[in-house]
Amino acid sequence: MPRPVWSGSISFGLVNVPVKLYGAIESHRVAFHEFEEGTGQRIHHKRVSERTGREVPWDKIRKGFEVSKGRFVVLTEEELEAAEPEKTRTIDIEQFVELTEIDPVSWDQTYYLGPDGTSAHKAYALLRQAMSDKERVGIGRFVMRTKEYVVCIRPLEEVLALHTMFFPDEVRTPKIVGDLPRKTQVNPRELSMAEKLIDSLTSKWDPEQYQDTHTKKVMALVRKKDQGKEIVVPEAAESEGGEVVDLMEALKATLGQKGNGHTKSVARAKPRAAHSGRSRATSRAKTRAHAR
Repeated sequence: MPRPVWSGSISFGLVNVPVKLYGAIESHRVAFHEFEEGTGQRIHHKRVSERTGREVPWDKIRKGFEVSKGRFVVLTEEELEAAEPEKTRTIDIEQFVELTEIDPVSWDQTYYLGPDGTSAHKAYALLRQAMSDKERVGIGRFVMRTKEYVVCIRPLEEVLALHTMFFPDEVRTPKIVGDLPRKTQVNPRELSMAEKLIDSLTSKWDPEQYQDTHTKKVMALVRKKDQGKEIVVPEAAESEGGEVVDLMEALKATLGQKGNGHTKSVARAKPRAAHSGRSRATSRAKTRAHAR
């Protein structure tokens, strides 16, 4: 069973619920080591002085902030500790809101909260059930390690889930996106077809149907090469690219495929051109280097 990454209590009003915090995510991304091509020797990265080129031990390294181009303010560990938030063992719920009020762009990491001991079971179950019945989530703050977080606590099946959230100044405004179709007129017929297509693709959310196929393919390559088998990299198909398809025809064709039991979309507004031969060669070289 995973170990908790934090323990403390949830506080709302005069009620305290002792809890333990568990990581909800377990990454299965493939991690590679680096090797020198031709020799097979491991590559190690070192921290070196830019002036002498000599390696610098950890106890001689200090953190600095660039206040202007080429000018840094260096801070000691003691000075940084003075700025750390006060460490507490409490998640203080400051308000309850509807989950729909929070845009998913604010979500960061997800954790599970469990009761800390049998004595906390009643208060834990009471909080989870009350939030579920009222369809509300709790917003609060807490400190983990050396960082303060704003968090959302919500009932999720039989547990309470905790989501750390980005602060407002960390979330970019959508206005950074340029060249938006602000004055584009939507054709009513095309809109109707698009809505029908959405309806035809609407189904109950099932996360199990989305699998990490890339990781599976990479691990299959690793096992195959470990067995001494040759890896054959197929040539990428050439593409004319850049062709703009008729939107109405694309919608009709897609709906036609749906009617025939097919689910794959047949066209995009602007297909991307295939990589050049040089890019494919570079990609194949990297694949061979990684597989060694």
